[in-house]
Amino acid sequence: MAITEDQILDALKECYDPEVPVSIVDLGLIYDISIHDSKVEIEMTLTSPGCPASSMISQNVRNRILQIPEVKDADVRIVWEPAWTPARMSEDAKQKLKWTG
Repeated sequence: MAITEDQILDALKECYDPEVPVSIVDLGLIYDISIHDSKVEIEMTLTSPGCPASSMISQNVRNRILQIPEVKDADVRIVWEPAWTPARMSEDAKQKLKWTG
């Protein structure tokens, strides 16, 4: 069975920034998902370049992706361009965080 982007996004909805009670998907931190046979490549950002949890978050993302049975390898790249802004958040995240921007 082929790996789908929806499977990846569903899995990543279980990954959180430890300081924010919203998934990294709903925060809008996932920029790109590439699937090559059984390898998944994730390009993502963080809410701040100085995030002290960056390595923990990227490792959690990799570990969660590897839990999908069809995935044999996963690579996570943290990027800073384009810069993350609260406008990238889902409507649910904005409501949960009471962001009115």
